[in-house]
Parts: sequence; structure tokens; C-alpha cells
Amino acid sequence: MKKIRIGMIGCGGMGQGHIKKIKELPEAQLAAVSDADPETARKIGTENNVPYFADYRKLIKSGLCDAVLIVTPHYFHHEIGIAAFKSGLHVLSEKPITVTVAAADAFLAAAKKSRKVFGVMFQQRTFPHVRLAREIIKSGRIGKIQRTLAVEPHYRSQAYYDSSTWRGTWLGEGGGVLINQSPHGIDLFMLLGGLPSRVIAKTRTKIHKIEVEDEVTALLEYPNGAWGYYYTSTCEDPASPLFMEIVGDSGKIVLTENDVKLFTFKPSISKHNATAKTMWGGPEIKEEKLKLPKTESGHKEIIRNFCAAIMGREKLLAPGAEGLWSIEFINALILSGKKEKPVNIPVNRKEYEKLLDGLKKKSKIKKVKKVERTTDPRHDK
Repeated sequence: MKKIRIGMIGCGGMGQGHIKKIKELPEAQLAAVSDADPETARKIGTENNVPYFADYRKLIKSGLCDAVLIVTPHYFHHEIGIAAFKSGLHVLSEKPITVTVAAADAFLAAAKKSRKVFGVMFQQRTFPHVRLAREIIKSGRIGKIQRTLAVEPHYRSQAYYDSSTWRGTWLGEGGGVLINQSPHGIDLFMLLGGLPSRVIAKTRTKIHKIEVEDEVTALLEYPNGAWGYYYTSTCEDPASPLFMEIVGDSGKIVLTENDVKLFTFKPSISKHNATAKTMWGGPEIKEEKLKLPKTESGHKEIIRNFCAAIMGREKLLAPGAEGLWSIEFINALILSGKKEKPVNIPVNRKEYEKLLDGLKKKSKIKKVKKVERTTDPRHDK
């Protein structure tokens, strides 16, 4: 296969951005587009000189594509992806792969049955400092993880929530800051720190006129006994100044938006504690000099890697199966916040579906003055 023929499903701001990236890649070819708004589908298809469809099912059945890239509101990701897998197509889904753990299970089962490539658009995994942090942790240089921390505000104004009928509603999004703004940071948190086994969360709607949460805080417990802390909101600026710490017995990783630092302990905390003869002091702490790898990064790199995986040349940087991690975490925090009790991971599928169904029944359809379909230019990487 010289080029992977990709069908774009969803032609809003982000979808149009992905189309530009596809057209820059020698491994990929934009083969068709689809959008629920017929006029948008016609406009984008005509501009790019490809067939266009208002019904994604017709694109999937057209025979024009080897794969689809799904860029629609969250609830439709797994529905579209499962249909694509059943038709023998490869799937690259925008984040999150879906809204609930039960739907994610069905998505992954369809992918496994189809034996097709399933990727998720977690482009922050491609950033050089993230790749380096992951390699350091995998190498064992910081030892057994003892504590984690992640803080990442994503400020949004009321005008943002008022820009579309689906934003800020249980019926349209299935959650707030956790399911919309935070999946990238949560993915990195799970990738580097691991998936907790238990969470105690508080969620609330603090300053916005929306149905869903705009602020979340949580205490975490891990299978190995480590503890952690997580915070996110759309109530605090500057937007997305991700700060993360992964602390081990032998060292600590500090990750920010564009940088990573490594501090090593000699001897390890556990060894120093057991052997120290003096009352004060601690192990020698050294900040290691790090050299970031020279790599391609961003949305285009995820699409390129996806095509390379279909061709059998590379392993996926962001496998769809790992998209379940963030859904488990998000569902656990929302469930814990609503119950005001600790919640175990894996999340009880039936309990979460029941919770969300109840919230959706109370959800109200919004009326907006003007629908805006643009993406944040600060995050077009």
C-alpha cells in the first residue's frame, strides 16, 4: 500500500485541521469526507475535490477508504468506529474514544474482532519531553513509584459553552472538563504514573452556567500502595499549564507543558531510611542533565504513525486499547463525585451507565444564537 485512503468523519474546526495534516503526508490520502451538516460536507468535499456524504454510513460503505478518522462529538466515536470496523476499515478516533467504560469495552471488542488497526488521537504522547519521560520511567531509573500529582487548569469562558448546543450538557458531552478539556493530560498521567485502583473525588459546577462539572479534585490510590493527587478545572487561567510529578523510591520526574526534569536520589529513599546513622539529612539529590530526542510531534505524527502501523512498518504510539485508561479514570472521578464516596477501578459498568442515563434524562437541549465550529488555535499542534 503506497497511500492509506482516509475518510474524514466530522468536518468542524478540528476535522478541517486534520485534513490539512493528511494532505501534507506522503503516506496518506484524503479519500472522502462526511459531516452531519450537509452544507458543511458539500463545502469541505468540494474544496478538497473529494466525494462528500452527510451520512457517515455511506462513506463507510462507499469502498473509497481504507481507514476513517473520527472527529465528531464524543458520544458518536464508538458508534462510528464500530460500524467502520464491521466494514473492514481501520480506525483513528479523536479523544476520548467514547464517553463510558461500557461503550469503550464494545469499541475495543469490535476492534479486536476486526483485526484492524485502532488508534486514538493522543498527540501529546509524541512530544519529545513526554517520550523521554516515558523512557526514563520504563527504564526503572526512578524506582518504584511512591506518589503522583497532576494539576492542569483549562480556562473556558461562558461564551465558549454558549457556542454550541452540545457543550456543557450531559446529553451532548457526557461530562464537563474531565471528558472534554482534560483527556490529553489524563492520558499522559496514566501513561507515566499508571492507572489508580481507587479514587476519592469531588466535582462541582463552580462558575459556569452549565449542567456538567467545571472543577474536579481527587485523591488516588494505586495497586502498589502509592498515593496521588489530581486537579483540573475550566475556572482557572492560564489555560493548560500542565504540571505533573511522578515520584519514585530512587528519583522524581517533573513534567510541564514543554519540559521534563529528572532528579535522582543516592541512595534510594528506602535504603537511606534503613541505613542512615544521623538524625538529619537525606540522600544525595542530583538533577540530571537531559537531552530531548529529536522527533516529529503533534497531530500529523499520530496520523503518519497510524498509516505506518496499517502498512506494518511501526507500532502505534497511541493504541486505541490504551484509550480505555482515561475513560476508566474519568468515569471513576465523576461517579465518586456524584456518590460522594470512594470508587474502585475498574469502574462498575452497570452503575456508571445508570448514573449517566439519569443525568441525560434531566439534561436540557440548549438554544444558541450562533453555532461556532472552530478549534482553539493554541492547541493546533
